[in-house]
Amino acid sequence: MNGGRTSRHIGRIVGRAFVTLMMVASLNFILFRVIPGDPAALLLGGARSTVTAEQIEAQRQNWGLDRPLFPDQAVDYLLATLRGDLGYSFKFRGRHVADLILERLPATIALVGLAQFVAILCGVMLGLYAGWRRGGAVDHMATGTSLALYSTPSFWLGMLLVVIFSTALGWFPGYGAYSHGAIMGSLDSLLDYLQHLALPVTAVALGLIGQYVVVARAAMSDVVTEDYMVTARAKGLTGGQMLMRHAFRNATLPVVTLITLNLGYVVAGAITVEDVFAWPGIGGLTVEALNARDYPVLQGIFLLLGASIVLANLVADLAYGLLDPRVRQ
Repeated sequence: MNGGRTSRHIGRIVGRAFVTLMMVASLNFILFRVIPGDPAALLLGGARSTVTAEQIEAQRQNWGLDRPLFPDQAVDYLLATLRGDLGYSFKFRGRHVADLILERLPATIALVGLAQFVAILCGVMLGLYAGWRRGGAVDHMATGTSLALYSTPSFWLGMLLVVIFSTALGWFPGYGAYSHGAIMGSLDSLLDYLQHLALPVTAVALGLIGQYVVVARAAMSDVVTEDYMVTARAKGLTGGQMLMRHAFRNATLPVVTLITLNLGYVVAGAITVEDVFAWPGIGGLTVEALNARDYPVLQGIFLLLGASIVLANLVADLAYGLLDPRVRQ
C-alpha cells in the first residue's frame, strides 16, 4: 500500500513537471515575438543604403518570419521542440542553436558550478552553526555579513573585485577565459584558465553564500525552539546528539529546496557576472542574441533555463519525500 502511494506521489510530481515544461515552452515562444524590432532588418540594416526592402522581406521569408504566428509558427516551434530541434541561429549565419549552446555551456557550468559548490559548502555550514548558536559572536558576524552580501548585486561585486584584485593589485586577470597566446591543452593553459576563473567564481559565490547563510540560519533557529528539541534536552541528550538526531535533518528541508533550485541555474549561468568578466558562457551568448533579436537562440537558452528549473523542482519534490515521509501522504 505504501508502495502504491509512493508511486502515485512520484507520478503526480512527474506529470506536473511535464505540464509545466510545456507551458514554459509555449510562453517562451510568445515572449520573444513581442520584443520590438525585426531581426532581418536589424542584421541586414548595417549597410542600409544598399539593402532594399525586398531583400529584407526575402530574408524574413527565408527564416519563416512572414508566416502567421498562430498557428503556423507556434505549431512548428512546439513540434520541433518536442523533437529536440532548437532551430537555426539568425545572427550566427544558420548555425544550429544546440551547437552554439553546447559550445558555451562548459564555461558556464565551470563558473557557476564551482561557485555553487563553494557557496553550499561554506554558506550552509556557517548558517546552520549560526542558527544552532544563536546570539553568539559567530551568529552576529555571519548574519550581518550574509545580509550585506545577499543584498549586493553580483555584477557590482564583480566590478569591485576587478578594480581591487585585477586593476590595482594585478593578482588575477579580469577579462576572458584565457590569456592571449595561451597554448590550449597544456598545463600552463589550465593554470591560466583557473586564474581567469578565480574572480568571477568569487563574485558569484559571495552572493550565494549570503543567501545560503540566511536560509540555513533561519531554518535552524526555528528547529531549536520546537517541542521535540526541548524533550530531547530533558531526556539528557548532549548537544551533538540533539544536533545530529533531530535538528540537522529537519533544518535541511528548506535548504534542500534552495540548493536544488539554485543548481537549476547552473546551466543558465550568471548573465551579469559573465558580462562583467567577458566570460565566454551562456550569459555572453544571451546578450549577443538579445542585441541581434535572434529568436531561435534566445528560445533555446530560455528553454534550457526553464527545463533546468523544472528538473530542479522535480528533484526537490522527490528529495522532500525522502527527507519527510509526511509529504507522501
